Amino acid sequence: MVLWPAGMALVAVWLVFRDPAIDHRVVMLGAVLPDLVELPLGGARLLHTVAFGATLLAVVMLATRGRRAARRRWIFVPVGILLHLVFDGMWARTETFWWPAFGSGFGDALPALDHAAALLVVQEMAGAVALVWFWHRFRLADPAVRAAFLRTGRTPRDIAA
Repeated sequence: MVLWPAGMALVAVWLVFRDPAIDHRVVMLGAVLPDLVELPLGGARLLHTVAFGATLLAVVMLATRGRRAARRRWIFVPVGILLHLVFDGMWARTETFWWPAFGSGFGDALPALDHAAALLVVQEMAGAVALVWFWHRFRLADPAVRAAFLRTGRTPRDIAA
């Protein structure tokens, strides 16, 4: 519910972009945001829709026009949210995923809570493995590297190469 989307989004963004300048903290924030916000609401709602992810992407693009550094950072919140939808398999929940095109209601439980407990455990373990891979790949055990990562969210260029 936390490790699965965070770890998978982190690895997916690295494998697709291979850019050490990305703020990976923002990627993980976007990846866990839908579940953190909507868990108290009792199920998948607005943040689990493609409409929300696309709208947030447009808002970030418009709000950061002419401000490259801000755009480079904040564009990864909607990217993380959209990756969350992929890793939750939301496309299989037509009414929620395509809201409001197929109805105005929600009502789906959070996908993580709608699965068998064993599947949730396997997903969280896979997310933990992805996070451990990232930790080792970018040498985050080194206190200086870890401090820089925690401060900036970036991976060192010499290690990332």
